[in-house]
Amino acid sequence: MSALERVRVVDFSKFLPGPYCTWLLADMGADVIRIENPREIAKQAKVFGWDRLSEDERKALREVDILARNKRSVMLDIGDEKAQEAIKALVATADIVVEDYRPGVLEGIGLGYESLKAVKPDLIYVSLTLCGQTGPYREKPGHDPIALAISGVLSRIGENPDAPSFPGVPAADVITGTHAAFATLAAFIHRQRTGEGRHIDVAMSDCAMSLLVNVLSRHPDPSTIPPRGTRRADTGLWRTKDGSFICTTDMEPRYWRTFCETIGRPDFIESQNDVARRSEIRAELEELFASRTRDEWIRILEAAGTQFAPVNEISEALVDPHLRARGMVIEKQGTSGRTVRQIGQPVRLEGETRIRNLGHAPGSDTEEVLSELGLSKEKINQLKPKAT
Repeated sequence: MSALERVRVVDFSKFLPGPYCTWLLADMGADVIRIENPREIAKQAKVFGWDRLSEDERKALREVDILARNKRSVMLDIGDEKAQEAIKALVATADIVVEDYRPGVLEGIGLGYESLKAVKPDLIYVSLTLCGQTGPYREKPGHDPIALAISGVLSRIGENPDAPSFPGVPAADVITGTHAAFATLAAFIHRQRTGEGRHIDVAMSDCAMSLLVNVLSRHPDPSTIPPRGTRRADTGLWRTKDGSFICTTDMEPRYWRTFCETIGRPDFIESQNDVARRSEIRAELEELFASRTRDEWIRILEAAGTQFAPVNEISEALVDPHLRARGMVIEKQGTSGRTVRQIGQPVRLEGETRIRNLGHAPGSDTEEVLSELGLSKEKINQLKPKAT
């Protein structure tokens, strides 16, 4: 039995933080039912070019969507009163609602926390927004980089001392979804103990700021934080002879000593924390790493037992033997017979990630889910959106 089996989640979310949260819950066994708004689907189709794809191509696209797996999809126009009645009937059978609309939007159409609490008194209602339900920025629009910018995190990203950089991955989105899942389960445990539901307010700007815990713990006075791009000599990204990169993190003295002895520079050992020599040592290490290929350095450093890793391209990570052994690369046959490759669950709760289903096309499960509520086929047909 999966950890969250028999837990039902109604998911209104559209952008990465919400679907990431419900993906974590779905992979743990929760019955996640996505409420897909045809108008939102149409907007996203135009933004991402899906409107130019055939129906089969769009189905195939949803199958490879990792965040859509292990979920069911219901297509309903949330602005329609009859659809709202069906949604409320569904929420009455659920434990958790997740939504990522701007503050007040769902409340304005009768699907906010107080309205849904009336049909499910112990409901856990999770709201994910850029800046939260309160505060001067509550109405502010924006995505991941805006949260990183507001929180101060963006100012720390990159090597260029003159300008920050985007991180290359949606860090704020992912950490927000993770915090939301954690808070949801905490509220679920609270409900089991007390019978009380909760409205959980999750702000991307808040979650992004949590990325600064180490920086601010070491530098309570922000004026003492080293400038962006300031790097230690015992940690680095080093370009090799073949244009690849090696990452090293030999910060502990014993590892630094082994590293220096291995590369034939024992004279660096006592200068590990010598700021005056940092640039000199880094320059010499850059020259040294450029003298051999990545594979040569892998063999040398592996034999010595230092802290290092090749900087894998994503294509290399997908075939990495360790990641595959850990179940982080999994494959399942799609409806067309092709093999769909996805990443696994990032935590192990005994056993491997179980893919009950690949992502379903929007609305694929509408009839099944609404039939479970006792709605007739005729009534279900009446609720189907006129156009998408």
